[in-house]
Amino acid sequence: MPLDYLLTEEQLEIRDLCRDIAKKSVLPVAEHYDRSDEFPWEIMEVFAKADLFRIFIPEEYEGLGLGVTELCIATEELSRACSGITLGLAGTALGTEPILVMGNDEQKAEYLPRIANGALAAFSLTEADSGSDAAGIRTKAVKDGDYYVLNGTKQWVTNGGEAEIYTVIVSTNPERGARGLSAFIIEKGTPGFEFGKKEDKMGIRASATRELVFTDCKVPAKNRLGKEGTGFITVMRTFDHTRPGVAAQAVGIAQGAFDWALIYSKERRQFGQPISAFQGIQFKLADMSTKIEAARALTYSVARMVDAGVKDTTRYSAQAKVFASDVAMEVTTDAIQILGGYGYMREFPVEKYFRDAKITQIYEGTNEIQRMIIGRDLIRTAGEEVYFE
Repeated sequence: MPLDYLLTEEQLEIRDLCRDIAKKSVLPVAEHYDRSDEFPWEIMEVFAKADLFRIFIPEEYEGLGLGVTELCIATEELSRACSGITLGLAGTALGTEPILVMGNDEQKAEYLPRIANGALAAFSLTEADSGSDAAGIRTKAVKDGDYYVLNGTKQWVTNGGEAEIYTVIVSTNPERGARGLSAFIIEKGTPGFEFGKKEDKMGIRASATRELVFTDCKVPAKNRLGKEGTGFITVMRTFDHTRPGVAAQAVGIAQGAFDWALIYSKERRQFGQPISAFQGIQFKLADMSTKIEAARALTYSVARMVDAGVKDTTRYSAQAKVFASDVAMEVTTDAIQILGGYGYMREFPVEKYFRDAKITQIYEGTNEIQRMIIGRDLIRTAGEEVYFE
């Protein structure tokens, strides 16, 4: 990031480390993985050796004991090179968060050290008929002695098929709707747990997105996160902590596209001068840069709120996610326009940033849902601070 945003020395070290990894390891292979649709295991090993998976793990579980801010720094810098590859790390952080917010000591001791050492994790909420409507979840878990028996199919799981550890939201009491949801930790290889089709996506193609299929899958009761019926609370607490990460991903995408557009504008000549000399291009670049900085400032402000333990960050996390992702979509569109016909060609990377940006407006709650969350919270808290009598 161009500005330091009052980062600590340790945070600056993380930024510089991730920037170096992005330039030397991620950027050179971004096009390959985008075209091949392979999972970038070689880069996951680079991330693990650099201790990036330890960032969001507490020290007592072999982590670095850092917070959302440091994860956002890493996510932004890596996404600036390729957000699809970065999702191997960011998706693992999402899959880990339910364990951090609702796991007991035994569960944390079992799974967090493995993740700290590079085991991938994944989070699963969505189903074919339940996206934003969590009450529509049909995958069921029925108690059977010391186990729960799961049946159903989950959809669009980031790191699906590649991750070893899955946090999955299912229904343990369908009659109670969202209040009947529960969260479970399920390991890859558990009998009755298989993977469905791998999705062929428009963007973030280096990230694996698969179905999870449960057929009479027996999961130990000890793998339930929290009490029965607390699954929806787990989801909400998780998203409050992880939506700034989506915002950071969006900022990184926008910054990467802007970098290419700025360089191109100085090199591309028309009418005897670089197009950066034209006021129309300068104004467009100025607006793009200003919006990126605004999105970045909001993202890190909210990340610091979460790390400081502020109780209710739901509205602010939603605002960071919705604003940054909208900026990413706008900036990548403008970047293509600056490159003109070249921006539309796969030979140049800007069209990839454009394709990657779109998903940030969709996952972890569509931007329409984010606006509902923000609006309802504004109405709920209206009048708490009265300035006008």
